[in-house]
Amino acid sequence: MVTADQAASTPGADLTFPEGFLWGSATASYQIEGAAAEDGRTPSIWDTYSRTPGKVRNGDTGDIATDHYHRWREDVALMSELGIGAYRFSLAWPRIQPTGRGPAVQKGLDFYRRLVDELLEKGIQPVATLYHWDLPQELEDAGGWPERSTAERFAEYAAMAADALGDRVKTWTTLNEPWCSAFLGYGSGVHAPGRTDPVDALRAAHHLNLGHGLAVQALRSRIPADAQCSVTLNIHHVRPRTQDAADVDAARRIDALANRVFTGPMLNGAYPEDLLKDTAQLTDWSFVQDGDLAEINQPLDFLGVNYYSPTLVSRADGSGTHNSDGHGRSAHSPWPAADEVAFHQPPGDTTAMGWAIDASGMYELLRRLGSDFPELPLIITENGAAFDDYADPNGEVKDPARIAYVRDHLAAVHRAVQDGTDVRGYFLWSLLDNFEWGYGYSKRFGAVYVDYPTGRRIPKASARWYSQVARTGIVPGA
Repeated sequence: MVTADQAASTPGADLTFPEGFLWGSATASYQIEGAAAEDGRTPSIWDTYSRTPGKVRNGDTGDIATDHYHRWREDVALMSELGIGAYRFSLAWPRIQPTGRGPAVQKGLDFYRRLVDELLEKGIQPVATLYHWDLPQELEDAGGWPERSTAERFAEYAAMAADALGDRVKTWTTLNEPWCSAFLGYGSGVHAPGRTDPVDALRAAHHLNLGHGLAVQALRSRIPADAQCSVTLNIHHVRPRTQDAADVDAARRIDALANRVFTGPMLNGAYPEDLLKDTAQLTDWSFVQDGDLAEINQPLDFLGVNYYSPTLVSRADGSGTHNSDGHGRSAHSPWPAADEVAFHQPPGDTTAMGWAIDASGMYELLRRLGSDFPELPLIITENGAAFDDYADPNGEVKDPARIAYVRDHLAAVHRAVQDGTDVRGYFLWSLLDNFEWGYGYSKRFGAVYVDYPTGRRIPKASARWYSQVARTGIVPGA
């Protein structure tokens, strides 16, 4: 008889996940909804950014996206057909509260009420994210995330969402990847709103942290005691190119800017001292007010982890680049006060995004998080890959590379679970091909192919493969 430990390390063996492990898929509002000006919705920073010439490949926008706003019932039926147990989606702040202030728009809330009701009817657990990057443009015009008031407005919006959906949604996430919001949006400028000030990026990071803490408190005061609160971070798995002291220090510096700038205050109640020292040339962090860290450090039910690829760094020695974010090139770095760090392409195969395929990074990252925060369960809230998919003459989309990518990463998750890490779920990114931010519609992450001219949905081979995994909890061997 093969034991679980032997199976985890045996090439080609089936991998059985624990009973109750949550299998889901994920999307984001701006990437799929469309209906950009319907039922009271006003522009978000991504509407403004994508409509600015030169910002998004091919001039693509999310005005229509995959038209989920009108085809949501079809998409939920597709999830049900595929046996998806949970659906992680985001609420569009400007659809619910168009200016970021004042009362909610009921038509916007009604869309999410209908969506959640349909999910529950189909036996699919709704997992709602409050913020996946679509800040109301009026709040950006007032200063955006570098301003403290945006965190306060975010808590008010969280309260509105909880009042409307708290009786239906039992799992809530405050922010998705605040690193991208702060450092790509206000540092390198390759994400909306496209600003390029390193101090504003650090201010934005703090106010995103504060908004998270205030939102958790707003949620807790309104949702049932058995409902869950979380945050999703794109924890960078940072590796030094060599074990030379300078390279190791480069990895430490990027780890502080990428990861501990959020996990420090959110989970430990303090910013790391090395981060404050590294960035002292830019700011004295006086925007952190008395009491902020206590507001941010709220108990969570689990930590959402997004992982795609590792990050390889060294001291700047004339090789590599000053910039590594995976979402577009810029003359401005998303890494404040890290000019002496170089980023390198990790070895091995890559996805269509140019991201290295390395599932060992998933395992090592989960083990680190399990060690650093042993009392906090983990859920993989995004993992997946873009490839150059197409529908063949038979109308089929075969994507063996995506199946191999997901299988290998699920094997890494399984190994981490076997080794004692408390991982409780996995959400495949993404349910549908969609608007991939600065890349527009040129990159396809979906398990379901979208023919953009017609909106037709075609499940890829990977969707059928993942369907069997989700239904059985068993990852078949290669």
